[in-house]
Amino acid sequence: MAPILDIKNLYKSYGATEILKDINVAIEPGDFLVLVGPSGCGKSTLLNCIAGLEPISGGSIDIGGQDMTDVSPKDRNIAMVFQSYALYPTMTVAKNITFGMKVRGVDQATQAAKLAEVSAQLQIEPLLNRRPGQLSGGQRQRVAMGRALVRDPKLFLFDEPLSNLDAKLRVEMRTEIKKLHQNLGASMVYVTHDQIEAMTLATKIVVMKDGIIQQIGTPSEIYNHPENLFVADFMGSPAMNLIPARTQKKDGGTQIEIASATGKPLLLTDTTHRNLPDDVIIGLRPEDIAEAGYRSGQNVQTAHCMIDVVEPAGADTFVVSHLGGKEVTARLHAETTACAGQPLEFAFDLGKVSYFEPNTGERLN
Repeated sequence: MAPILDIKNLYKSYGATEILKDINVAIEPGDFLVLVGPSGCGKSTLLNCIAGLEPISGGSIDIGGQDMTDVSPKDRNIAMVFQSYALYPTMTVAKNITFGMKVRGVDQATQAAKLAEVSAQLQIEPLLNRRPGQLSGGQRQRVAMGRALVRDPKLFLFDEPLSNLDAKLRVEMRTEIKKLHQNLGASMVYVTHDQIEAMTLATKIVVMKDGIIQQIGTPSEIYNHPENLFVADFMGSPAMNLIPARTQKKDGGTQIEIASATGKPLLLTDTTHRNLPDDVIIGLRPEDIAEAGYRSGQNVQTAHCMIDVVEPAGADTFVVSHLGGKEVTARLHAETTACAGQPLEFAFDLGKVSYFEPNTGERLN
């Protein structure tokens, strides 16, 4: 199957400043691609390049098998949903949704049929005669999505569409967009700086930093096998624990030595990974550090650590300790008896460990 979107060797510069550097990414029809990264990483610029709102400095963009590099935005068969909604304040919701079709000369009967179909899909039938000023943020967001949906485009582009909504509404609209994607089977490209949004919506994630793609993968690949320290630290909440350590070969495995607040180093033995450099950074997600007795397996190691902080969070309790000169967070069960200022025996699941090279930040395993 040919990709619906295929970006090859894309560069974007403003004068001497390179904003996007050698971007290569392709998605299949029906994929939900999320571009994620901190502010200023180039994700919105990339979306604008796909839309044709920004000219590119090098490379090519194919949409639906056609080279769109020099094609104007209106001829790219895309629909865009902006953060600001960009609705016409003097028009009713119905007219906002059908305006694009009217401009393109679509007949009245088709306009009415499309409007009925989309407003039912988004549950906005009662709002059709209102104006944008009479709507809540979530309702405006639905109208903006309705205007995109009636176009039946090859590609939907979303630019941080939920960032103006409060936390509860964001979660609701996220579910709405996910359902929409599943029902339509549409191809979507979505920009966000919120990594939880990226993980929940995407079939494929592109993590960006300083105009360079750091990793492309499924949410599971990005979460469980981050390619470098930046991705490991950026994706996940709480973030992955990244702990400096020293290693040495021992009995067919590797002994890991981590400085501890007690002065006596913490010693763990990884039975599966060998040939590691002397100095590494080990990455463990908070859920891969449990209370002893709650995690078992061939490569689970236990050790006592002093607890600094206990943070109850409903279903979980987060416990903070100091290892390797870093704060280390463990995600424990709600009923834990962990107490600040007391030692606790932790179970470290080294079957889930990521190893990174301290200088380059690259993944080693």
